[in-house]
Amino acid sequence: MLRIIAVAVGGSIGATARYLVSLWASERFGADFPYGTLIVNVAGCFIIGIFMTLTTERFIVNPYWRLLVTVGFVGGLTTFSSFSYETFRVLEDSNVIIALYNIGLNLLLGFAATWIGIGVARLV
Repeated sequence: MLRIIAVAVGGSIGATARYLVSLWASERFGADFPYGTLIVNVAGCFIIGIFMTLTTERFIVNPYWRLLVTVGFVGGLTTFSSFSYETFRVLEDSNVIIALYNIGLNLLLGFAATWIGIGVARLV
């Protein structure tokens, strides 16, 4: 039961953070491009990279923390389903360039953020 609670708590915090980042990004950058989704996907990649590296290579932590942070928080924060839906909608509007831009940025920046997170964790 404690595992479920850890995932639920982390997930609710992550989902709330995703919502707030999306609101902020839309107000700051406009709604023509899904910046909020891009931001949370890249941030989530960085967080999982740094956290899992630290907790598997540097520190011993209770497994509940991994559930809370990675499955819960990062799972609630990142938005692959939103990414795919928004990209599909952009394609429906016949804007192939923006759709490709969105796909490329999410994949490249997400992978880079994971790699940087792992590198930062290994420096600590």
